[in-house]
Amino acid sequence: MGAERQSAPRQGGRDDERDHRPAADGRRWSAVRTQPERPGCGIGGVAFLVAGGRGCVRYMELVRGGGVRLPPDADSPRRARRADAVRPRDQGADRGRGVAGDGPSVRAGPGAHRPGPRAAGASRGRAHRARVDRARGTHRAAVNVYFHTFGCKANQYDTALVRQAFADQGVVVVDDPAAADLAVVNSCTVTHESEAKLGRLVRRLARRGGRGGSRLETVVMGCAAARDGGAIAALPNVRAVVGGADPAQVLEAAGIKAPRVDAVLRRFPANARGWLKIQDGCDEHCTFCATTIARGANRSRGIAELMAEATALAEHHAEIVLTGVHIGTYGQDRSPDPGRARGQSTLGNLLDALITAVPHVRFRLSSIEATEVDDTIARLLIEAPAHLAAHLHAPLQSGANRILKRMGRHWYTAESYRARLEWLAERLPVFGLGADIIAGFPGESDAEHRQTVALVDELPFTYLHVFPYSERPGAAAGRLGERVLPGAIRERARELRECGAAKAQAHRTRRRGQRADGVVCGRGDGQVEVLTEDYLSVYLPTHEWNGRPRFEVTVR
Repeated sequence: MGAERQSAPRQGGRDDERDHRPAADGRRWSAVRTQPERPGCGIGGVAFLVAGGRGCVRYMELVRGGGVRLPPDADSPRRARRADAVRPRDQGADRGRGVAGDGPSVRAGPGAHRPGPRAAGASRGRAHRARVDRARGTHRAAVNVYFHTFGCKANQYDTALVRQAFADQGVVVVDDPAAADLAVVNSCTVTHESEAKLGRLVRRLARRGGRGGSRLETVVMGCAAARDGGAIAALPNVRAVVGGADPAQVLEAAGIKAPRVDAVLRRFPANARGWLKIQDGCDEHCTFCATTIARGANRSRGIAELMAEATALAEHHAEIVLTGVHIGTYGQDRSPDPGRARGQSTLGNLLDALITAVPHVRFRLSSIEATEVDDTIARLLIEAPAHLAAHLHAPLQSGANRILKRMGRHWYTAESYRARLEWLAERLPVFGLGADIIAGFPGESDAEHRQTVALVDELPFTYLHVFPYSERPGAAAGRLGERVLPGAIRERARELRECGAAKAQAHRTRRRGQRADGVVCGRGDGQVEVLTEDYLSVYLPTHEWNGRPRFEVTVR
């Protein structure tokens, strides 16, 4: 999920003590006395701002050690007074990390951080490091921030919540990094390629620069950041590496102090569809997966909090997608009986409550295990199509039971997966069904690959997401033997993708000419993209759109 523009920044909320003098180059230097900050979170004292001819602040110079650099024409007494004013109270390691050029700060998880390793030969910076600086909510400059997201819907939600926190502090969100003063990138660790894309993006941002050709620093957050051993921290112009997606930590890493951060997402940017993250983390330990390592154990949000957020989102969105890392286990960490059987989670009860509280929107489940579709969810899919989209994305991963065991996916077999989905398909006249499949998992034989292909052929899939096996550092599958040759992995992935494409085409052909419940999910180039209940995209010329976010559309 690109960043969208937000409202203009708010102006400063308190009176600062300013001392203006002309610099040698004709600009004005302004010394602003700020409120002292708490130890380890930046600098209290004096920040130096360079203002243009019309007084618009564009750059900020901060101290690193015991004094500050002033323009050449500064008189000595004033220099001495200012140096005293900004000499840090605390010479501890935290201050050195953020200011003295010891490398980007690295947060390995919620609340924890440590100095990040620096690549050999990397620049250690000057005495004055340019950074976005705020003092207790005072907005002294229009700061533009660019956001980029890799990965899943949970990551898209996390970025939206962080973006909202920045906008609440007066930051302007821009969709062009060339107009930005800072970049925030939400990372993904699902595959090696997702991490490679992160590296390429960060290098490209550093090479191209930001607003007015200035140096563009990047804050990297998310799953890959949580697992970083130094490679991300060593990328050019990386200001900080924040493990996870706590908005307060990302704000702090950007040099912005907020008195409070709203934990409720009020609106998903520029989209008729909103995301609602109901839980985070996972208690399973699939041997191919690094997400559990990055995101931790299952943590469910309270129903009251989710209902409040859904109500806020419903003011702006016609569809709300329930997302998370393992949504089928929602509520199990809150249950008085933690040993309750799988498939009896409280996700169905949550859906019932949300539909009752917000009846005028369509809800959709993101990714859910087939065997975790309990009777309540099945009933809602069958009886309440206007409230719950007739669509499931049910990860399969493999159609061979031996491979499922090697993957650590002990809670289902190919047979139980098939039985649940065939039962649903028989009762749903319209049904969108997708799956994730890994091609070439260690130990997968040709015969086991053929079992997967056969199961795909027999089930009513309408699309597939196929991933060639990618070894993830720290994941248990890396210690398994019987590696599949790269060429065989590519060939198996190609065959499965062709199966998925054929399934998708057959489903669209069956649906063509039929009426569907559509929600607008994109606009541009003279057309609108409409998403149907069964996850088909229909493109309409703008002049054929009635302007409503949700309406009946004919599948084309």
